[in-house]
Amino acid sequence: MENDAKPAWMADPLVKDIPEQKMRFLEQLFSDGRGKSQKEMMAFLIPMMKKAKKEGLTFTPQEMNAAIAAILKHSSREELQQIDKILEKSG
Repeated sequence: MENDAKPAWMADPLVKDIPEQKMRFLEQLFSDGRGKSQKEMMAFLIPMMKKAKKEGLTFTPQEMNAAIAAILKHSSREELQQIDKILEKSG
């Protein structure tokens, strides 16, 4: 199931050192989470984090910061507002 049209943030130099398996996980997390309310997002994140743990995916603080920075850099104003709300809740 190869998807040639990767989101712009995945091609950003900020994330060039993140392994492909982690990038695919982040892509799914970001694309599937898009448009969800805060409540829906929290319900969505818990099983996704369990899936990551089951697959042995752990993210270093540097990887998470790079991914978040790349996503923010390539997001619309509406997406940025939603991301801010999500990060506010998880912080």
